[in-house]
Amino acid sequence: MKLVIVESPAKTHTISAYLGDEYKVVSSKGHIRDLSTTGKYGLGVDVENNFEPNYIPIAGKKKDIASLKKDVKESDFIYLATDPDREGEAISWHLYDALDIDDSKYERVVFNEITKPAVKEAFNNARKIDYNLVKSQETRRILDRIIGFRLSKLMQSKTGGKSAGRVQSVALKLIVDREREIEAFIPEEYWTITAKFKDFESTLEKYKSDKIEVHSEEEANIIVDALSNEYKIESIEQKEKNRSGVMPFTTSTLQQACINKFNYNSTKVMSVAQKLYEGINLGNETVGLITYMRTDSTRLSPIFINETFKYIEDTYGKNYVGAVKKGKKNDNIQDAHEAIRPTSITRTPESVKKYLSSDEYKIYSIIYARALASLMKDAKVLATTVILDNNEYKFKSTGQILIFDGFLAAYKDYSVSNDVILPDFKEFNGVVSTTDVLKEQKFTKPSSRYTEATLIEEMEKLGIGRPSTYATTMKTLKDRDYVKVEEKKFHPTEMGIETTDKLQEFFSNIINVEYTATMETDLDKIADDDLDNIKVLKDFYKEFEPLVQTAFKDMEKKAPKLTGETCPECGSELVIRKGRFGEFTACSNYPTCKYIKKEEKVIVTICKCSKCSGDIVEKTTRKGKTFYGCNNYPKCDLAVWDKPTGDVCPECSSLLVEKKDEIKCSSCEYTK
Repeated sequence: MKLVIVESPAKTHTISAYLGDEYKVVSSKGHIRDLSTTGKYGLGVDVENNFEPNYIPIAGKKKDIASLKKDVKESDFIYLATDPDREGEAISWHLYDALDIDDSKYERVVFNEITKPAVKEAFNNARKIDYNLVKSQETRRILDRIIGFRLSKLMQSKTGGKSAGRVQSVALKLIVDREREIEAFIPEEYWTITAKFKDFESTLEKYKSDKIEVHSEEEANIIVDALSNEYKIESIEQKEKNRSGVMPFTTSTLQQACINKFNYNSTKVMSVAQKLYEGINLGNETVGLITYMRTDSTRLSPIFINETFKYIEDTYGKNYVGAVKKGKKNDNIQDAHEAIRPTSITRTPESVKKYLSSDEYKIYSIIYARALASLMKDAKVLATTVILDNNEYKFKSTGQILIFDGFLAAYKDYSVSNDVILPDFKEFNGVVSTTDVLKEQKFTKPSSRYTEATLIEEMEKLGIGRPSTYATTMKTLKDRDYVKVEEKKFHPTEMGIETTDKLQEFFSNIINVEYTATMETDLDKIADDDLDNIKVLKDFYKEFEPLVQTAFKDMEKKAPKLTGETCPECGSELVIRKGRFGEFTACSNYPTCKYIKKEEKVIVTICKCSKCSGDIVEKTTRKGKTFYGCNNYPKCDLAVWDKPTGDVCPECSSLLVEKKDEIKCSSCEYTK
């Protein structure tokens, strides 16, 4: 028997069907090991012995490892088929090492899409583990562990901050810096003057040949008073221009497009894309609909390009067939595999719609349209610029007419355009009459706050993080209460600002864009065998650890918040402190006085218990997670995670609960 180990359980059935009965396909369910929390500072890394890592099984994975070991012993040959990136390579190595796989009895297979031809091709081109990729990922993990553990402990002991990280803290700094720019910005008044006509409008641009700026209402009134009702058409310039097409999606551009178009967050985009990649049951087959969704490359395979060119010619016509576009050169791009694209251009969104959820259909549709449009010709527009003269005040109108839709034939639903269509000015005999003149007061504006989409765009441009980190970073910033989202924009919280300021006070030479981007470049060099990973770790730690020691010694600790109450035991003031399970009120004279105020819990009754005569009430775990249980506990042990509706299941009499916008039974498969 030949054993194939993949990461996700969702892939096992699909790949098994492709390979046949002589193969057994099993899942590792992601990572099986991680760094321990033993040793110096709990890093799980021997910093004094070439940063030797100490790996242990992830909690709850011992049974999985035991099962995989059994499968390995019973197999003649093992194929490690984890994801096609550095993290996937590292998981393959962990499997190889933890399962004691014989070097002569294994191979590593990599496929960028889960289709039968791609999987078969991958097995025909199997290789050994790439240890340079493993070293690169291991170095990243060690760096993140050292920075995360040391700075998080520092923040927790000195500020209200909950965590800090190599990428997370730099992203937060971008948000805080932008907020400070906005606070420091001094708006300047200016006025616009717009002439309104029956079919168009025109904006004041110049006086004689000089650009004009209007700074007050008084100046605006002088200009308006000087205007007559008739405007002379001074010039009409018409020029045919190309409207450039789009590049296929990378992780970053897919997230940005879906955030803007569908109002999703980056975590949701990646979750749905993962399902499309791993495989969808289409009735007669299960197949991956898109290529691997973690990539920063815009490259497309020659086979896909040729198939798509033929599809474009057959569907739209030969004049729509474009060329392969070259992306902007970017030293941060790894180009390890392709852009995100459909695995088959003939598998249109409409043809698979009935097999997809609404979210899956939307994201598949935009990926499909983008890849198709990227290989179509540019659109052509007739751009028109008209200059009107009124007593030597020059007004300008611009617009364009689409004369060839090109790539827009496939991508018009996702393309943002503010095209203005102008009338035929030949009808006016050289003069147009205004219907109104509008003067409007405006003020200059600072740079906008980051949205999730624009922050991801900025991180990619600056080389901070990698495709797999964007969504995690966004989620962490929100979960840690470092930012709040208002009208889709990131606003740093007081805690976020304080954390950033403290880190900049002591770690400005490490927690910054340049250092973080350089570290990403160093990780790339390790992957290419152009840099020694131990040297990178030693150089980093030599600079970093003395800064941490200084910060622990010199960083001023944030004073606890006063409550205005007096301790009943010693008369000192009561303060709000933070503990493992959240905030609590205690005596400021600790440790001399160890008084802790008992908080009265508000009991929220939801409904009657379906097992006894008690009440179902809202409860909280030790870690602060909400659940719903019977108030007769421990006599009655009924408990559910999802909020009960108060009704019972007609099939088994258990509580019905609200789950993902549906009413479901807490025990059986019944759905209302």
